[in-house]
Amino acid sequence: MIRSAFLLLILMSVIVTGVESQEKIALDKRLAEAESILEKADSYTAIFHRQERIRGKLNKEETIFIKFKNPFKIYMKWIKEPFNGREVLYNFGWNKNRIKFHEGGVMGMINLNLDPFSSMGMNGNRHPITHSGLQYLVKSIEKDLRMGINAAESEIRENGEELIYGRQTKQIEVIFPNDQFKGYYCYRIVMNLDIENKLPIKVRVFDWDDKLIECYGYENLNLNAQLTDKDFDPKNPEYEF
Repeated sequence: MIRSAFLLLILMSVIVTGVESQEKIALDKRLAEAESILEKADSYTAIFHRQERIRGKLNKEETIFIKFKNPFKIYMKWIKEPFNGREVLYNFGWNKNRIKFHEGGVMGMINLNLDPFSSMGMNGNRHPITHSGLQYLVKSIEKDLRMGINAAESEIRENGEELIYGRQTKQIEVIFPNDQFKGYYCYRIVMNLDIENKLPIKVRVFDWDDKLIECYGYENLNLNAQLTDKDFDPKNPEYEF
């Protein structure tokens, strides 16, 4: 009787381990599929929601209309406060690889060309503009996930379905070892994968104290934007450069 109970416990442990392994592989495949979808998309537009913790302070959420075209062209316009009216344009290989930038309002008359990695180019940002876009975000998550799977030290939780920006999503949580010296970017990630388009349309990132440090969202994501060079030209009459 004792031996049978012991064998049953071993069998249950094997089953649970197998299920956890399948979940990790499934998420790994989901992110690889998302990356493939983004690589095939020539360009996209979205309302980008961004909130970041800078030097310990969680800033207000920013709302930005973005245009993105592969391999790397990006236009951004802030459409609400804070920073309503700000515009940013960056095309890799153009303008000496500098950001063309102006604030909204009266200050909008002054256009600046900024090194993406300079103090002014990084002001108010956790990452340089060269790290912008959904594809970079997916690759970053996938990198840490693979490392966690290979080391058998990440935990994945499926938290059910959630409505985000009017889209039905699956909320998935990834927990890494609470040890910042192991090479992971963060302690915990909560992402919402759009059930229809299979992309993460909202991602929250938590630090080693489990404080929110980054929240990124992509509302009204259009993967068939058919953007042209005009969309990344500062002389575009719709822009105020």
